[in-house]
Amino acid sequence: MIRLLIGAAIRLLANAIGLLVAAAVLPDMTIDGAAFIIAIVIFTVVEVITDPLMTKIAVEKAPALRGGVALITTFVGLIVTTLISSGLQISGFTTWLAATVIVWLAALVAGLILPLFMVKKAVDERN
Repeated sequence: MIRLLIGAAIRLLANAIGLLVAAAVLPDMTIDGAAFIIAIVIFTVVEVITDPLMTKIAVEKAPALRGGVALITTFVGLIVTTLISSGLQISGFTTWLAATVIVWLAALVAGLILPLFMVKKAVDERN
């Protein structure tokens, strides 16, 4: 159970970093400060739900697309978040494409680095 909660926290933080990086880099993407937390939660929930579904579809129907599932999941997460929340706005086709890649890449890097800091902190606290 603790592992699940830690994984969820890391995913939320990684997605928050990904969205912030994309919003900082792309002029046609904005995140409203007040609705930022809601946008992150919606985005992460959509990703968690759609990732296994997209992976299953890719494995069954088009195994070559299996590697692109994370990008598709990120894109779907951005679409749903902009539809449900007023905290995230993206304008223009190229901004949508760039936002998908930037959020995916930044969240991936953050998801790899954050556990290292969390584990180091936990080890330091135990000693």
